[in-house]
Amino acid sequence: MSAMPEPDAAPSAPMPIILEAVVRRRCVNATYNRDKVVLAPHVVYTRHGEVYVDAVTVARNGMLPREERLGSFKVTGLSDLRLTGRDFAISGLYEPEAERYAGCALIAVEPAAA
Repeated sequence: MSAMPEPDAAPSAPMPIILEAVVRRRCVNATYNRDKVVLAPHVVYTRHGEVYVDAVTVARNGMLPREERLGSFKVTGLSDLRLTGRDFAISGLYEPEAERYAGCALIAVEPAAA
């Protein structure tokens, strides 16, 4: 009689981690294009049938970026994804009303309740 693998034994898929990071406003560690990155994910959306996350790169290969930038990352290109304990503030570069998110945003950061 063969043993069935337990559901929890499977590797974590990136979507639940990214969604939790957006809701909790927590950074994630990941590998993207062979670079180790720390991202502050702001919005998850679809474009041309693919899922993307727009995030501020907090660090790349252990180095701080020269300037703050909101970049687009294809979710399927993110690997070794892990939620961190590091909170982030919503970037002024993020424009929730931008046309690129209209009708295709799955989830986005929301300002903290006062």
